[in-house]
Amino acid sequence: MADKGTETLYAAFNFHLEIEGVTGDAKQIVGGFKSVSGMDSTTEVIEFKQGNDVRVRKKPGRTTYSNIVLERGYTATDDLWDWRKAIEEGEIDRRSGAVIILDHDGVTEAARYEFFNAWPCKWNVPDFAGDQSGMAIEKIELAVEQVKRS
Repeated sequence: MADKGTETLYAAFNFHLEIEGVTGDAKQIVGGFKSVSGMDSTTEVIEFKQGNDVRVRKKPGRTTYSNIVLERGYTATDDLWDWRKAIEEGEIDRRSGAVIILDHDGVTEAARYEFFNAWPCKWNVPDFAGDQSGMAIEKIELAVEQVKRS
């Protein structure tokens, strides 16, 4: 067992992404993502004063979560596009998922950040240019209602 006094640092490239129902099963690992970003939360600061108090008091208000941005090399896989298309056509299709941080062995789960009630709110088709040799990267942005570490 690791000493609780030492910190283990994990590589940012060693992660999996799960999204409920993307490939047909309850939760499947969706591979090939270059990056996942935007898993932020912000809580409003509510300022108030009590009676003739000379100080302003502060208490937490509502918490909001940023949209999660997924980037991956363009593939012929339609799983996420089909989900986005359903949203464009007015279908309410919210799904949960998780970003899983892996240990140094690339297999063992070190941490899990779950997101809830997500839906693709933005799709970015890769830029194409005949004079470029880089990989085509598509971006998918998910609106989420909650993120928690489990």
